[in-house]
Amino acid sequence: MKLPSIIDSFDSLKVLNAPLHLAIGVFDGVHLGHKAVIGPAVLASQKSGGVSAVLTFDPHPSRLFSPKEPTDLILPISVKVNVLQSMGVDIVIRKHFDRAYASTPATDFLISLKKVLPTLAAVYVGSNFRFGKGRVGNVQTLIKSAQALGLDVFSVDRLHFGGAPISSTRIRKELKKGSIPNVNALLGYNYFTRGSVITGEGLGSRIGFPTLNLNWNPECEPRHGVYYVRFHSIDSSTWIYGVANYGLRPTVADCQSPLLEVHALEGTQVQPGETITIEWLNFLRAEQKFPSLKALSKQIGSDCAKARTYAKNN
Repeated sequence: MKLPSIIDSFDSLKVLNAPLHLAIGVFDGVHLGHKAVIGPAVLASQKSGGVSAVLTFDPHPSRLFSPKEPTDLILPISVKVNVLQSMGVDIVIRKHFDRAYASTPATDFLISLKKVLPTLAAVYVGSNFRFGKGRVGNVQTLIKSAQALGLDVFSVDRLHFGGAPISSTRIRKELKKGSIPNVNALLGYNYFTRGSVITGEGLGSRIGFPTLNLNWNPECEPRHGVYYVRFHSIDSSTWIYGVANYGLRPTVADCQSPLLEVHALEGTQVQPGETITIEWLNFLRAEQKFPSLKALSKQIGSDCAKARTYAKNN
């Protein structure tokens, strides 16, 4: 029986007849630390002829516990699922996180999972994993419960980079500072945006720098400014290098929400309506208001020259 790659309940897994290796966590950003947890589950399932799965939560638990100051997600759930699948995860279980689920006693957590996942063979978590009512459950709680159920528990210590632990919180801070090389190093891949090109006002073309515009609204906004990027359309694997502006366009408009605009350094045939993937490579400068369109055009020319230098050296 072929199972769906994304499920919102455990029902379809009750008929599974292969050992299930389950990684559990929010995994926002799917960074290097998360991959250290998920990778062994994928590998173990491949070696045993089993199935690998990730149990993640939507909405983020902070929406329940801190509704006035919820965590801004690095990746929306749909993109997170895509990244998990690219790692070889067979099934992503997108569990709705509500007060009833949060109230499950820690000692009942694995028992409940085993009931709905009969072939569960092992669970994989980070060493800082907390669960159950009041978040009192930890890895030791998990191991004790697993022993009674005949399950294996694999706990992975936190990875460090630059002398500090890798975490989603740390990545959010770097992203808001515009520290893209640090963001990419912590993620283990280039931070990216995916969306459909929309028709703009044509101002970029009038000043000599045509742009592709995306109506992109991330929860965790990168620093407003100009970036060195590369992109390709969904129908092509050829990277096109460019300069992107993300912000409120203070020189030419009074935008209420930021817009993402990309100018291809060597031109592009991408048209409105096409889906493109943009990888962010470096920060060039902060957003600023210029006294005239001529001054803006001159600065964009300088931005492009700097981006071409990056492209040549990398």
